[in-house]
Amino acid sequence: MCCKVRPLWQSYTRTTDGIVFVVDSSDIERLDEARLELQRTARCPATLGVPITVLANKSDLPGSRSAGEMARLLGLADVLAGRPWSVHSACAVTGEGLDEAVVQMHAMIIKRRKSHTRH
Repeated sequence: MCCKVRPLWQSYTRTTDGIVFVVDSSDIERLDEARLELQRTARCPATLGVPITVLANKSDLPGSRSAGEMARLLGLADVLAGRPWSVHSACAVTGEGLDEAVVQMHAMIIKRRKSHTRH
C-alpha cells in the first residue's frame, strides 16, 4: 500500500505550510528507506523552504535512538540545509514530545510567513 500512496505525497504538499515527518526511532533497519523518503520530500519543488519537523517516534522502546542521534543518522543537517527544521523524540502512545514539536513547527511557520511578507 505505501508504494501506491507515496507518489501521491506531491499532490498533498503543493500549498503546505509545514511537514511533520515521523520516523520509527527503534527500527534502524528501515532508516535508509526513511532517509530516502525524506530526501524525496525535501527536494520536491513544492516543498522547497517549507519547515520540516522530524518526530523520532517510539522513544519509549528499548533500543530507540535519541533525537540527536536520529538527526545524525538521517543526515538532517545536509538533507534539510537551507530550510527551517527540527527533530524531537516522541511517543505517539503517551503523547510525550508532541507538544514541543507542534510548538516548534508553529514557530517555524510563523517565522517563514513573516519573512515572506517582508520581501
